[in-house]
Amino acid sequence: MKKKILIHDIAKHLEVSIATVSLVLNGKAKEKRISDGLAERVLKYVDEVGYKPNQLAKSLRTGKTHVIGLMVEDIANPFFATVAGLIEKKALARGYRIIYCSTNNDIAKTRDLLTMFQERHVDGYILALPSGVEAEVSALARRGTPLVLFDRLLPGVLTNAVVVDGATGMYEATQHLLAQGFGCPALVMAHSGQQQMAARQRGYAQALAEHQLPELTLEIPFPQEPEQIVQELQAFFLAHPACDAVLFATNYLGVYGLEALGRLGRRIPEQIAVISFDDNDLFRLYTPAITVVAQPMEMMAEDIITTLLAALESPGEIGRMVQLQLAPQLVVRASSQRPLPGPPARAGARAAKGLAK
Repeated sequence: MKKKILIHDIAKHLEVSIATVSLVLNGKAKEKRISDGLAERVLKYVDEVGYKPNQLAKSLRTGKTHVIGLMVEDIANPFFATVAGLIEKKALARGYRIIYCSTNNDIAKTRDLLTMFQERHVDGYILALPSGVEAEVSALARRGTPLVLFDRLLPGVLTNAVVVDGATGMYEATQHLLAQGFGCPALVMAHSGQQQMAARQRGYAQALAEHQLPELTLEIPFPQEPEQIVQELQAFFLAHPACDAVLFATNYLGVYGLEALGRLGRRIPEQIAVISFDDNDLFRLYTPAITVVAQPMEMMAEDIITTLLAALESPGEIGRMVQLQLAPQLVVRASSQRPLPGPPARAGARAAKGLAK
């Protein structure tokens, strides 16, 4: 078995002090006036022998683990997966690693995960959490722990946050449907009590109120089995035959909604128009392509990691709180546009019907 190389071995081989090797490895050669030639010798030898520093010892010495805890509702959800991937890429470029986990909107599980992050001594937190853990997150914020909330706020918690203006996004989407001549748009949303869902519902309600039209809303509990969601959606559409358009407040509901409409044989947009909040590869590939309220995920990831790194550089600093609200974009595709007069589309044209499963 190959002997593990220690910093002591490097110092002995190069005939320098352990402190000198440590300073070079920690990027403090110039600060401590170590010559460029000596620093280069140390780094070259370290590379030759494949020395790997003991991360635990390093974290104990510096007080930093260079690990960020990222907690979301469901890491398998395309929106969270995409944002998490972008955050990880940007964090790695800045020398940080990411620990991922999903809460599934379970308050007890969320509390356990927050405790786990604290026990792992993560340097910072990026959180999209269910309501009910305000006390725990407020305690972290009061201690000056570097953290950023994203996607949704927590009532009464004052800390860094990066969110999207869901109310305006859903308002514009509803107005688009009404302008196309669809007179009975429904809203399908997750029953979660979360602020981002409430904001999207407000935007929908405001647009209808301006046209003196009644709301038609279905709230589906989260989490729930996919087949049960599809069946609830089928029952809803059958119970409201006058509904000629539907807005899904999140992308996973949009995917299950397409499956439900496909089972019912409803033609899009001839019989019912469709818009979903959040984009998804399926929505671009589906026939017809699905109109979406797209969130600026690249910008969101950049703002999240920039805000967190600023907090990491000055932990506990008072008055530095950053709260950003980004604008979504309505991406209009064929699913929400009133079709021109002509022969009805053939049922077989729904090319991506099976992909919604």
